[in-house]
Amino acid sequence: MSRETLSLNDEMRNYFLDTALREPAILGELRDFTAQHRVAKMQFAPEQGALLIFLLRLIRAKKYLEVGTFTGYSSIAAALAMGPEGRVIACDLVEEFTNIAQEWWKKAGVAEQITLKLQAAVFSLETLVAEGHSGSFDCMLIDADKPFYPTYYDFALELVRPGGLIILDNMFLGGRVANPKPHHPASVQILHDFNRQLRDDPRVEHAMLPAGDGMTLLFKR
Repeated sequence: MSRETLSLNDEMRNYFLDTALREPAILGELRDFTAQHRVAKMQFAPEQGALLIFLLRLIRAKKYLEVGTFTGYSSIAAALAMGPEGRVIACDLVEEFTNIAQEWWKKAGVAEQITLKLQAAVFSLETLVAEGHSGSFDCMLIDADKPFYPTYYDFALELVRPGGLIILDNMFLGGRVANPKPHHPASVQILHDFNRQLRDDPRVEHAMLPAGDGMTLLFKR
């Protein structure tokens, strides 16, 4: 037993990555490729990918929505987890990133499962509501522009079914959320306050994990 999460040094992290993950080969290749990108820090961590796959299989998900796609790691993980019948809607604004993602979707053999919405995510989410998708998604991942997280969360509560999952990434912002400073970006104070809001929201079951840069899992009641 331990009273707190172990901090991983390089040796322990290498051991962890070698023994704890069943990362599909295509995701490992994409992760290595993305490591050379100028904003590689935006990459979904492999342990987060493993958790996403585990959770989607656990709830037998078939319909998944994400806000923030980058080079495609999480969308491929979701498509593989759900199998050929699963459907992914990927929302992103940056064509440079999604051009890479679309190439890797093809390499992974999941391109036919994924629909890309390349515009401001708020417009995509409004359209999904208008088209009658409310309460139909098994899971929604939020991993995009941080100041809009509360807005994306409101849409998630609308679009995800009861018993479905809402997952939010980068909830630590490198540790800055613990003590926002005047010189920090506005997103730090926003997430500082939003983390408490999520903890106290009776509409969801809540768990925050020190995975990646902080990952919050919500089960919609």
